[in-house]
Amino acid sequence: MSVDEDARWLEWVTKQFESIAGEDKEIDLEEFKTALKVKESFFAERFFALFDSDGSGSISLDELLKALNLLIHGNETDKLRFLFQVYDVDGSGSIDPDELRTVLKSCLRESAISLPEEKLDDLTLALFESADKDNSGSITFEELKEELENFPEVMENLTISAANWLKPPDSQKKRRHTPRYLTRAYWHNNCRKLLFMGCYVCLNILLFTFAALKHTTAGFWVMVAKGCGQCLNFNCTFIVILMLRRCLTWLRATWVVRVFPLDQYVILHQLVGYVMFGLTVVHTGAHIINFVLLTQTANSYHLWEYLFTTRPGIGWVYGTASITGFILQFLICMMLICSSTFVRRSGHFEIFYWTHLCYIWVWALLVIHGPSFWKWFCVPGFVFLLEKIVGIAVSRMGGLYIVEVNLLPSKVTHLVIRRPLFFNYKPGDYVYINIPVIAKYEWHPFTISSAPEQHDSLWLHIRSMGQWTNRLYEYFRQPEPMSNEPKRLTTNLRNRQHQKCTQEHLFNSIGFNGAVATNKDDTIELTSYKPSRLPQSMTAESIIQTEQGEGAQVRELSTKLSENHRFCNIKCYVDGPYGTPTRRIFTSEHAVLIGAGIGITPFASILQSIMYRYRMRKQNCPNCNYSWCENLKDNEMKLRKVDFIWINRDQKSFEWFVSLLTKLEMDQADEEPEGRFLEMHMYMTSALCKNDMKAIGLQMALDLLAKKENRDSITGLRTRTQPGRPDWSKVFQKVAEERKGKVHVFFCGSPVLAKMIKAHCELAGFKFYKENF
Repeated sequence: MSVDEDARWLEWVTKQFESIAGEDKEIDLEEFKTALKVKESFFAERFFALFDSDGSGSISLDELLKALNLLIHGNETDKLRFLFQVYDVDGSGSIDPDELRTVLKSCLRESAISLPEEKLDDLTLALFESADKDNSGSITFEELKEELENFPEVMENLTISAANWLKPPDSQKKRRHTPRYLTRAYWHNNCRKLLFMGCYVCLNILLFTFAALKHTTAGFWVMVAKGCGQCLNFNCTFIVILMLRRCLTWLRATWVVRVFPLDQYVILHQLVGYVMFGLTVVHTGAHIINFVLLTQTANSYHLWEYLFTTRPGIGWVYGTASITGFILQFLICMMLICSSTFVRRSGHFEIFYWTHLCYIWVWALLVIHGPSFWKWFCVPGFVFLLEKIVGIAVSRMGGLYIVEVNLLPSKVTHLVIRRPLFFNYKPGDYVYINIPVIAKYEWHPFTISSAPEQHDSLWLHIRSMGQWTNRLYEYFRQPEPMSNEPKRLTTNLRNRQHQKCTQEHLFNSIGFNGAVATNKDDTIELTSYKPSRLPQSMTAESIIQTEQGEGAQVRELSTKLSENHRFCNIKCYVDGPYGTPTRRIFTSEHAVLIGAGIGITPFASILQSIMYRYRMRKQNCPNCNYSWCENLKDNEMKLRKVDFIWINRDQKSFEWFVSLLTKLEMDQADEEPEGRFLEMHMYMTSALCKNDMKAIGLQMALDLLAKKENRDSITGLRTRTQPGRPDWSKVFQKVAEERKGKVHVFFCGSPVLAKMIKAHCELAGFKFYKENF
């Protein structure tokens, strides 16, 4: 920091200290813990002990500033010395294995990572054996410094990141000279949307102008009302076109998608809704002002008669224009409010769903209200009605049943639905599902998480975030009703047969080759397998390996259904499929898939389909075990590289999907001509970053153990889980340096993160597509 910045920081820390300290102008341990905001008191106690240089049991401002000055202005050796003192709990001048284990255990709690005691021992030994260069049984300061030199990225900014009042405030960033919306990159990435919006605005202006000029003799406010009315005729019709999901899905496969922003039809639908609201307010206000003027110039009717009766005869159907106008104004306002993000994302999707059905009344009242609306509406309305009839017919054809349910961590419900014969869809498509036992008349959209190549079933992964999804989760948590008791033996037999097929498919997919035999105690024996392809972490099944080496036997595999897994036969209806922006993934050359939390769902189907097509290209040497994938382009898939990025808040959020990712990792060849086709990048935001003093030891141990075991301790994947949030500038810079072709970024997650990633994509010159979830 410069001299001025240092002075400002000193003044700022002093002010923060005085706000925390009491009348004695010192901070005790409890106040220090509160200010530090650490989850684990171990580090607060260690930092407090080191800051309290005189051992008085409290920290003065001078002691705090002296310690912070060392951490912020000190050199690399000073920071390492402080870190060593944190780990040296007994102050002996060296770190023994028990001390290191205590620190790592506190690191795990601080980062919200839960590992078994055996794994903690493995982490401790991995780090200790690597740092104890002379095998003396303890780690000295010089050995710790030498070990840290192998992790240069850690030493870039070694800090204590938990307490904002201990860190210097960020200096104000220089403002951009050019606004984002005027940059060349923004116009290049949004040219279709901007062109469409320009045409949309111009068309509304033309309609308003022509309608207003026809009524110049009636006065200014009549001109405004008529102009807005004509624009409403167009917008209330155009919003129908944006609701034709089947037509839009079909158009995605044509040249139209290159001209019109079909991928953003949801945003356009919302925009038209806001425009309709604004036009109705101006239209209604202009008519009210005109009625006021009429009551002043002509004494035939009072204002309330103009507004709430049919006596003046205004309107082409029995003079009901005023009454229907007020009803329309109320309905449009209610629909706008209930469709806001606050309502939909706060667990009240049903409010949005039922109030949005008022569009039927809106269109009916518009036909009565305006004499020209039916001319605009007849063709789009007929197509919309035809779509609805087709949708109802398709959804009711054949018997669809939920045949299997898995309740996964993070309150995710995995539904397995028997797939209809002629149900064809693309990876990333979504459907509307109705489950009468949950809600008889409600339809909810969810992305299909199974690949199209999976012909026997459809998968839906549903996160419990609202009333309907919570009812679904709780319904399957309840024990099966007693009415099913007479068919218990039949059900058990069917479950055994189904499970045997499922297990055979499972082991074949993960590399087992051998006979499968069912024992009397509901276990399965496998006589041979390839241990090199055995997944290290499986959440659905418990695999117990009793012997080591090639040709060993897996003696026991539990196949009993848990309370979170059941087979069933529940009636449901499915409407769809409908296309999404992710359909463009296969026309990309380098695709970057970014999912945040449950936002991974659209990519589940895509990743499985990609790897299926990848396996079709796979070549194997007849003389050895070497395999590779020919880097060919075809009409179905032009992909040369896929980067998959999954961001989760905590460790538990990874559990429900990790088994599929494990299988995808196995599908890839160990060596390929141009590097790995699919690369995974996992981020856990609750974990502290590598340069944080409270996490540096843990992250080093996780790195060392991952290299030793060839798998990550958190997820069980080969891909190492990275702590903290991604640095998008570095991520996209690395993607650009790979030069695998045009880069398209597909994102599904929170709107706030979407805006951030979109801004970085524009700077990097990448195409950005946002998927709704």
